[in-house]
Amino acid sequence: MIIANLIGGLGNQMFQYAAARALSIRKNTPLFLDITSFEAYNLHQGFELNKVFKTQAQIATDPNTIKNVLGWKSARLIRRALQRTELAWLRSNNFIIEPSFEYWDGIERASENCYLMGYWQSEKYFHDVEKLIRDDFSFKPELSDINHELSQKIVQSTSVSLHVRRGDYISNEKNKSIYSSCSLEYYQSAIAYISQKVKDPVFFIFSDDIEWTRNNLVIPFNHSYVSHNQAAESYNDMRLMSLCKHHVIANSSFSWWGAWLNRSADKIVIAPQKWFANDNNTKDLIPSSWVLL
Repeated sequence: MIIANLIGGLGNQMFQYAAARALSIRKNTPLFLDITSFEAYNLHQGFELNKVFKTQAQIATDPNTIKNVLGWKSARLIRRALQRTELAWLRSNNFIIEPSFEYWDGIERASENCYLMGYWQSEKYFHDVEKLIRDDFSFKPELSDINHELSQKIVQSTSVSLHVRRGDYISNEKNKSIYSSCSLEYYQSAIAYISQKVKDPVFFIFSDDIEWTRNNLVIPFNHSYVSHNQAAESYNDMRLMSLCKHHVIANSSFSWWGAWLNRSADKIVIAPQKWFANDNNTKDLIPSSWVLL
C-alpha cells in the first residue's frame, strides 16, 4: 500500500494526494491518507479533500496501517527524527521524504509498500494519469444559489480568474520568510498581457484581502470581486476559478489548481516568475504551456 502524509491548505493536500495516487496506480496497490498531522495544525481549514472532492483513498485511521508499512519507524517521534538529513540512511525505500522542491524521479524506485512525506509540487508526479486525477478532483458538494449564478456569468463570458494571495503571506512570520506576495506590477502586466490576447475579457477577482485589492489594483475592464466564499466555503473560489477560460494566478497552490483544473487546451495561464522569497527552484512547478511574468 501507499500511505501519504497530508498537511497544509487545500492546494497542498491536492499535490500530496495526486503524487501518491499516481504512484499507487503504477504500483497497483491501495492508497491511504495519514491525516494525523492536522491534529496540531491551526492554519487554513484542516483536512478538506474528502469533503470537497470525489477522491479515491481511505483514511489510515488504524495505527496498524502505518505500522504494517514502516514497522519500528511508524512512531510519530521516530518519523519526525528521520526527517533529518543525517538520518536518511535509516529510512530505506519504504519511507520516502521529498529531497528537494523540484521534481525527483527517485519516487519511481519507491517500494510498493511505502510512506510518502513531502509537498510534491509538480505535475510531473502525476502527468501520466492526468485524466484520472482530474476526475478525482471533481467537486462533490452542490453549488449554492449565489455560486451557481456566478458560475453562469463565468461560463457565458470571456472570463479570467485573477487571484491575489496576501493573508498569511503578510501576517505569518514564517511564511513571510518563504513567500512574498505578488507585486502590483505583476498583476498589471498580467492584465495587459491578457487584454492583448483575448477580446472583451471579464476579470473575476478572488482574494483573501478583497479590500486591499479593490483599493490598489487597477482593472480597466469589466470585472467582479468574489468575496462571499469564506472559511469552510472558501474551496468554492477554486471551483469558480476552474470554470474561467483564462487565469492569472498568485504564487499559491490554491490558484495553481484553480487554473490546472480548467481542462481547456486553449486556456492562457499567467504565473509569477518569483514564487518564493528563498532560493527554491521552481522549474518543475509551472507547466511548460503557462506564461511566466
